[in-house]
Amino acid sequence: MSLEKAQEHLAKFGKADAVMEFDTSSATVELAAAAVGCEPARIAKTLSFAVGDRVALVVCAGDARIANPKFKAQFATKPKMLSPDEAEARIGHAVGGVCPFGVNEECDIYLDESLRRFSTVFPACGSSNSAIELSPGELEEITDGTWVDVCKLPE
Repeated sequence: MSLEKAQEHLAKFGKADAVMEFDTSSATVELAAAAVGCEPARIAKTLSFAVGDRVALVVCAGDARIANPKFKAQFATKPKMLSPDEAEARIGHAVGGVCPFGVNEECDIYLDESLRRFSTVFPACGSSNSAIELSPGELEEITDGTWVDVCKLPE
């Protein structure tokens, strides 16, 4: 159901047919990179946080990590990730397929600057074996996401 929800959202932008489905799991950055055939950094992972009564979905590069001070400065709270049960109920997608497409109303989508260094990235599409290739600009248009700088990259 979650994959269909993401595809319905993507269809509004003419992108439903661009969704790739794999015979193997793409539930982690490493598995997704292997399934897609790209470097792990180009996997656009979606992290979910409780921010007041809302959910902040932060889409960032596969090699990026949340920088606690930057997150707190942006959202005025410490980063608290949703549990797997909370994620599915509040976002509409289960962990392993969490994505910024076709999400519940209480979700706000943020795109981290770590994505901008790539011409295209690969976010999941609601299931643990799907992805789509989009430019950062397409991702912004399709999600109506807000650009933020809340991550750090490996040194």
